Amino acid sequence: MSLTLRQVRAFLAVAAAGRVSRAASELALSPSAVSEAVGELEELLGHRLFERTTRGMRLTPEGARFVEHARNVVAAVDGALRARLAPKDEVDGRVRVGVTYTVAGYFLPAHLARFARLFPRIDVELVEAPRPEIERRLGEGELELAVLLTSNLVDRARLAHETLIRSRRRLWLPTGHRLAALATVPLEEIAQERYVMLTVDEAELTARRYWARTPWMPKVVFRTSSVEAVRSMVAAGMGVRILSDMVYRPWSLEGLRLETRDVAEPVPTMDVGLAWRRGAEPGPAARALRDFLGYTFNAAGQSLAG
Repeated sequence: MSLTLRQVRAFLAVAAAGRVSRAASELALSPSAVSEAVGELEELLGHRLFERTTRGMRLTPEGARFVEHARNVVAAVDGALRARLAPKDEVDGRVRVGVTYTVAGYFLPAHLARFARLFPRIDVELVEAPRPEIERRLGEGELELAVLLTSNLVDRARLAHETLIRSRRRLWLPTGHRLAALATVPLEEIAQERYVMLTVDEAELTARRYWARTPWMPKVVFRTSSVEAVRSMVAAGMGVRILSDMVYRPWSLEGLRLETRDVAEPVPTMDVGLAWRRGAEPGPAARALRDFLGYTFNAAGQSLAG
């Protein structure tokens, strides 16, 4: 196993936040992905970096010593990234970027903040809109770039795209639920439960497509466009729901806990990525942002050794 940028960023996020769940929120990853990255790093280094306590994650002496090394690694990678992406003269200008609700709330902020530090003279103007409107505005040249759910993209003839992450969908359920005893839950079992249907970003349409391949359908008791409403209702025991790891957090706004389990049948991933008008020449600012996000996620799992 080799050291990866993903592991280092996860370690620094947990060290700063003190909790895996908060670090996951900052990185737009699932808590399980952050825990896995930190565990891989501990295995690679041969010692524990954190003490797991009831109050969160506390750095061990070895972990505290590793913080500065990790910061140097990230600074070096960011410097290399900037040198790779930027021309000799500092890039400046404005780029109008369409974003959908889920991307704006659960994926983009941390990455845009890092982009702003690397390219302070680029003004990123975000426009939140539903996917059909974003596709139309890209096609008409009103937007140069979009960050959206590429798994929902329809106009693939006019729009080019690049997927950055594929987020697995799992079953959300309250702690102590009968299905929590199963490592993998069949859709037949889920169909017997009260189901909270999320509607934002075409989530209901996506759900009905994979349910339609089975003899069962969920017993929908409530529809909402709010991910936080789904989280609160599931944690309170009012229903279950299949949603992606990217928007999962193990607590509700009321402080109640919820868990996830794998689904036995194939469920499509929620893919997040970039879209732009096919054949259009991006301006310098749009090209810098597109290259930055593409490089960030293409390099995120690559080894830093060799």
